[in-house]
Amino acid sequence: MLRDLGSQRLRLAVKLTPVRLVVGVIVVVFVAIQLIPNRITNPPTRHEPPWNSPQTRQLAVAACFNCHSNQTRTYWFEKVAPLSWWIKGHVDDGRRRLNFDAWQPGQGGGRAARTVLDGSMPPGYYTWFGLHSEAKLTAQQKQQLAQGLEATLGPGDGGRGGGG
Repeated sequence: MLRDLGSQRLRLAVKLTPVRLVVGVIVVVFVAIQLIPNRITNPPTRHEPPWNSPQTRQLAVAACFNCHSNQTRTYWFEKVAPLSWWIKGHVDDGRRRLNFDAWQPGQGGGRAARTVLDGSMPPGYYTWFGLHSEAKLTAQQKQQLAQGLEATLGPGDGGRGGGG
């Protein structure tokens, strides 16, 4: 009798229900995708433009550098897939449009300045939940950054698009 009772408990403990199976598969897939090497890298290139003022650089560092330079800093959870894949795509796109660390003469600041003034850069979600609070610029700071970007990079678009 005791042997049958122990056998029943064992079967109940290892019985795979559909819920356990789904949870198990999700955990295995989540762990497996962490092994895919798709993370942000910071190349050593540091060729910044000649800034028109330390204040412009300071504002650009606060509001733009995490996506538009080779000096990206991430929180620990931004290194966990699949969020890391989205962050990497965003940073790669930002660097492709404007990279302050790979600056070439002739890359204009006109579009970058416009994106700061129209509020599309930095994107609103960038400061959600109090994250990256240094990037939340006042109207006056946005105006100063836009003017500084145009003075530093030039008024044109540089043919590559832009971003703040």
